[in-house]
Amino acid sequence: MNSPAIETERLSKVYRSGRGIRELNLTVEHGEVFGFLGPNGAGKTTTIRTLTGFLHPTGGTARILGLDIESQSLEIRRRIGNLPDDYSFDEKTTGSETLKFFSKVRRITDDSYANELSERFSADLDTRISQLSRGNRQKIALILTMFHQPELLIFDEPTGGLDPLMQDAFASIVDEWRGEGRTVFISSHDLSEVERMCDRVGIIRDGQLVAIERVDDLIQHSLREVSITFAGPPDAAQFTRIPGVSDLTADGHTLSFRVSKSVDAVLKAAASHEVVDLEVKHPSLEEIFLTFYGDD
Repeated sequence: MNSPAIETERLSKVYRSGRGIRELNLTVEHGEVFGFLGPNGAGKTTTIRTLTGFLHPTGGTARILGLDIESQSLEIRRRIGNLPDDYSFDEKTTGSETLKFFSKVRRITDDSYANELSERFSADLDTRISQLSRGNRQKIALILTMFHQPELLIFDEPTGGLDPLMQDAFASIVDEWRGEGRTVFISSHDLSEVERMCDRVGIIRDGQLVAIERVDDLIQHSLREVSITFAGPPDAAQFTRIPGVSDLTADGHTLSFRVSKSVDAVLKAAASHEVVDLEVKHPSLEEIFLTFYGDD
């Protein structure tokens, strides 16, 4: 496992319209849960379809589990689990029949993990798929993606249609897979989902990666809102001179402002006064995301 689970070098897939993905440089290590964020049309699905061999790149290279995505795509598909955004079924079959079929295709004789997943998702395996709701179809798609316990799982909008209880079940399974050292790549526009489950996140905009960070670091180093209440009238000018402080307002004995750098200088300035209350609010991943898409 010397090579990363996913590695791209200037990977591009450009359509005739000019849209697509351009020169993506991305590395996902073994054992991490990586979130891939962007709104519809940003290039998330194009990236996944190119990585999994359903689209041919127009430039650059990529390797999955050390395998070339063009010359070794069949071996890649054998070793990964891939949930596309438009999973298609044989509508006339039941979930149980579909699982049996793919168990034969993958030569899986032990169905214990498939049964466990079915129970945890409360999946309806006895009804024809054509008669199932979107959420129940998604449960079966998730089971088919995971039941063979692959080394790498790639999900495109995995919790679409799931109720909150089933979203919790999915998050628990992802956490277990992380503990087992498996790699999970989650493409999503659900920011709370990514913040909850992922170690690192890549943000894609108009087909280009604009940020790759650990989730904790992205939140820690982003703009924070600070509110300090003093026992007496504060010296607002003292705080406006601190590097990184912006949007300062004074309301009686309370100063409110934003800070983009370390709050250490703010705390030192506050220490020269009698402080009654101090609050530092870290932004959510959603608020950070909007800094990349705020003009759209």
